[in-house]
Amino acid sequence: MSNQVLSWFLFIVPWLSLLFMPKEDIKRWMPAALFIMATNTIIMDVGFTVQMWEMRETVFPFHDQLPMAYGGLPIATMWILKFTYGRFWLYALVELILSFVFAYIVQPWMSSRGIWVWINATSLKLLLTAIPHFISIYLYQMWQEGIFTHHTEKKKSFSPSLQPAATKPLPNDKNDKDAE
Repeated sequence: MSNQVLSWFLFIVPWLSLLFMPKEDIKRWMPAALFIMATNTIIMDVGFTVQMWEMRETVFPFHDQLPMAYGGLPIATMWILKFTYGRFWLYALVELILSFVFAYIVQPWMSSRGIWVWINATSLKLLLTAIPHFISIYLYQMWQEGIFTHHTEKKKSFSPSLQPAATKPLPNDKNDKDAE
């Protein structure tokens, strides 16, 4: 399998897995997926700038970015949150195991294929940066859940008697002959 096919596979196939996730769950976990895409783009860009790693083979339009950062990572985060949200220690354990697998198995394999090569980085550095990253994702999702909870509470406290003046019926005027 060529590196191009592998890169496109790592981008497209995870998105196809969302066909098996309920629509409500996709809506619930998508903010966390967008958050990981944004933060991972920043992390990758900083890594390129300080020459920690370099991309030797990319796919259009992902110049200097792993296609997995827009496919596998956000979708995996959605699935992990779906099954572990509300149990932080389970979430942290799963993320730690997957970060370990990525740092010590996937990345060296990608390096051997010539896709993503480390210049001034180690698996330990990658693992140590992954920990605050996955904690921030969980905190972000907690913040999102707080927003949604607050929003639904406002809806419940809505009173139909508090309507804008334009939607209220006009009072009957005793002097108005057209109303009779």
